[in-house]
Amino acid sequence: MTAAPAFIPVDVADITAAWLEEVLQPHAPGARIGSIAIAEAHSGTTGRARVALTHDDARLPGSVFVKLPPFDEGQRKFVEVQGMGRAEARFYAELAQDVPVRVPRTFHASHDDQGRYVMVLEDLQALGARYPSAKDPHLASFVQATIDAFAALHASFTGSPRFAEGGDLAWVEQRSRSYGSAAPLVHFAVQQLGDALPPASRELAAAYVPRAERIPALLAAGTPTLIHGDAHIGNMFVLGDTPGFLDWAMVSAAPGMRDVAYFLGGSVGTELRRARERDLVARYCRQLGAHGVVLAEDEAWQQYRLNLLTAWIAALVTAAMGSHWQPIEIGMAATRRADAAIADHDVAELLRTRLP
Repeated sequence: MTAAPAFIPVDVADITAAWLEEVLQPHAPGARIGSIAIAEAHSGTTGRARVALTHDDARLPGSVFVKLPPFDEGQRKFVEVQGMGRAEARFYAELAQDVPVRVPRTFHASHDDQGRYVMVLEDLQALGARYPSAKDPHLASFVQATIDAFAALHASFTGSPRFAEGGDLAWVEQRSRSYGSAAPLVHFAVQQLGDALPPASRELAAAYVPRAERIPALLAAGTPTLIHGDAHIGNMFVLGDTPGFLDWAMVSAAPGMRDVAYFLGGSVGTELRRARERDLVARYCRQLGAHGVVLAEDEAWQQYRLNLLTAWIAALVTAAMGSHWQPIEIGMAATRRADAAIADHDVAELLRTRLP
């Protein structure tokens, strides 16, 4: 799974039966793939392709999901600079088997120093996975199950020595150090969205930009753990009643409340969030406790309020990118949800108080 083949495809056309046969050998030694067919392909912050396989080996699936660099050259350069694709490939190669939450099975993942990367994952669509949305009729139960999953994930890595220098997760900690310092992107978003940006977002942008370089240290306050880092509902799926997590390109070492606030602030409808957020933060603390990790509810609540900033930044910048990352309607809907959350919790004043 971690051994890189001589060749790493960068375009869908580079995916061949011979290459897939090679990378699937560890799972089915001696298996032969007669042919493949690209069932669908699309691109956002990564390139994606569902590939049907023709074979008669019961050890292999009938299809796989392949992740590649974005097809658009501009998007590809942005992702390469951020190291997102390589980080996700490394997660699937080195970490996926350790996390106590449902993620796509990894058949192969590799990357190189030239910025190339590829992941061959299980085809969740073929398994009947469901992809929830902010308007899902079962959203309340999904949100609660997701909070429980966050607690299980975060408890497993809380304060882990693996993040220390020389540890096998030091690379995760290192790439997390500047998280939250996004003044140019926020300024760009404010300019792009113009009058579509609500007053609460304008106020927070005014408070945020001059403090941006101090934000990473503020957001890092607390015990670090392994977090998803981009835990919006579009990066999630459900199999049966079990929530799962996709797209680990922003995997980070940070206080676990970042995932909780990012999810509730950006993906959960405002009415549901307002009605349940206190209870859900308390539930998260109880679930951590069940796994042997103590986080006081008052401390968790303050972390939650502060980390709503991360949901706002992500929604704001995504919306400003038009439809390059997500359809513009999705970005604007997330911005409205995040704006309501940062207004409800007066995050602008919180920043001014914490960082005079």
